[in-house]
Amino acid sequence: MKIWKNYVSLLLTVCLLFGSVGMAAAADTTPGTGKHITILHTNDTHARAVESSPAMGFAKVAGIADKYRSENPNTLLLDAGDAVHGTTFATLVNGESIVKVMNEMGYQAIVPGNHEFNYGSKRLLELEDMMNFPMISANVKKKDGTRLFEPYLIQEVDGVKVGIIALSTPETMYKTNPKNVEGLDITDPTAEAKVLVNEIRSKVDVVVVLGHLGQDASSTDTSLKVVKEVPGIDVFIDGHSHTVLQDGLVSDHGTLIASAGEYTNYVGVIDLWVDAGKVTKKQATLIDETAAKDIKPNEKVATLVNSIQKEQEPILKEEVANTAVLLDGKREQVRAGETNLGDLLADAIRDVSGADIALTNGGGIRASIEAGVVTKGDVITVLPFGNQVVTIDVKGSDVVAALENGVGSYPEPSGGFPQVSGITFSIDPSQDKGSRVHSVMVGDQALNPEATYTLATNDFTAVGGDEYTMFAKYPTTGMYGALDEALIEYMQQLGAVNIKTDGRIKEAALPAAEPEAPVTETPAPVTPKPETPKPEAPSKPTPSKPAPAKVHVVKSGDTLYSISKQYGTTWQALQKLNKIKNPHWIYPGQSLKLPAAS
Repeated sequence: MKIWKNYVSLLLTVCLLFGSVGMAAAADTTPGTGKHITILHTNDTHARAVESSPAMGFAKVAGIADKYRSENPNTLLLDAGDAVHGTTFATLVNGESIVKVMNEMGYQAIVPGNHEFNYGSKRLLELEDMMNFPMISANVKKKDGTRLFEPYLIQEVDGVKVGIIALSTPETMYKTNPKNVEGLDITDPTAEAKVLVNEIRSKVDVVVVLGHLGQDASSTDTSLKVVKEVPGIDVFIDGHSHTVLQDGLVSDHGTLIASAGEYTNYVGVIDLWVDAGKVTKKQATLIDETAAKDIKPNEKVATLVNSIQKEQEPILKEEVANTAVLLDGKREQVRAGETNLGDLLADAIRDVSGADIALTNGGGIRASIEAGVVTKGDVITVLPFGNQVVTIDVKGSDVVAALENGVGSYPEPSGGFPQVSGITFSIDPSQDKGSRVHSVMVGDQALNPEATYTLATNDFTAVGGDEYTMFAKYPTTGMYGALDEALIEYMQQLGAVNIKTDGRIKEAALPAAEPEAPVTETPAPVTPKPETPKPEAPSKPTPSKPAPAKVHVVKSGDTLYSISKQYGTTWQALQKLNKIKNPHWIYPGQSLKLPAAS
């Protein structure tokens, strides 16, 4: 059901924004002619090397690859980016562990996603040198216009030439620390694809694009845009938006789009049949832990993962704190609202720095912490980026601009959503972006747009990451060590952590402006004239009010937020009443219960 709702929601977005797109013909039983090629693919694994349901882990993914290779030697294994960063398994050794495991798994190519740059571009090139397979990208360039990586590769499979073009998201320029991409530029992927598809189409039998672009409506450069504007692509393997496409999508040009979710929850499978230089049939599906339950993990990969874990155990098992409550760091929560872990982290940043205000991006929080003993490994898993706490002195008007930037997508989740301390504010999502934030208080005083405040944040947002560009003009006034160490020290100060959200961020309508008092003049006295009484109009029966609606049937274009405003409630109330796990997954024809009228 979760996959289906996600799929339908995506399909509607595609249809509305990009024209007609349909499902891949999963039920097509027409046999393909020619040579059969299988492409296995992963994306956004974020260093989930170890099995943790629903994540299958790398040993099981390798086992799946073994099975398909045994059944069809014409099998490729590709990754669509965001692989070498995301858990302590990777970050403790700056990604080297992931490269070692991917080498053992037998990948044929990877495109760098935005998180590949989290250790800096110099380190990424070092990791590339360690790989037994190519890292490719057509649109990552140096300032002189030369490419940092090869733009494509041509892989011959049983006499069939498969051209694989790679594209990285331009959002990398602000979705990693800008210092990590200094001296680089990431150009328009659609423009690059047009040139390269035209260049290699006559040289190959199959054109595959391996892209870390995604399908988010908030993104400018998406896989959907590329396939709409660039004919001649047979298959687009996508990453970045963590989209689950159970059977793929097919564009007007006939391009099959595939995406395998996140965290090794799925392995994507694309089957192609190629006859006389033409693709005669193509289809996509996903393998999850249920479908793979009888597949044995690859023993060599399992042994390698275990050995790396053993090397890291002494560091990770160190007990550093205790918490009496679950600290909520779920992706969909910290990117769309206040959470207790967001509050705790922001408090820690403000405490270590002594700043007036603390702000950190919700996208920097990567996991929750269960109640009980907290280890160093738990904290590093939450904060895997190695960020530092810094302070800047910021004008009040830019503090407001920062909050507006962070809530620009609300209630849609965004990595830039602000988790804050020392400041409270309200959001009115019915207002235009840039005019949603109001009732801003610093401590117990209304924020003064002309005053200067000391603001503590992480070094990613301080230099303009997640589009906090208003901070970039301010010099750093202090550095206070690593973000994870600040959180550990603050938790130790608190003893057993027992923090609840306290309403720092609220959803509320913008208060109506106070009407100006009318200017009145004293009228000259007049002598009243007697009025002639008018006959009373016959009274009309008062129509009875219709009973309030009890159910809303979702229409195309509806969101929980728009529905909530229609019925005078909140999207959170609708989500809770209808037991909707993800508030962004609703679909036309779905019946939603409405709260009883008060």
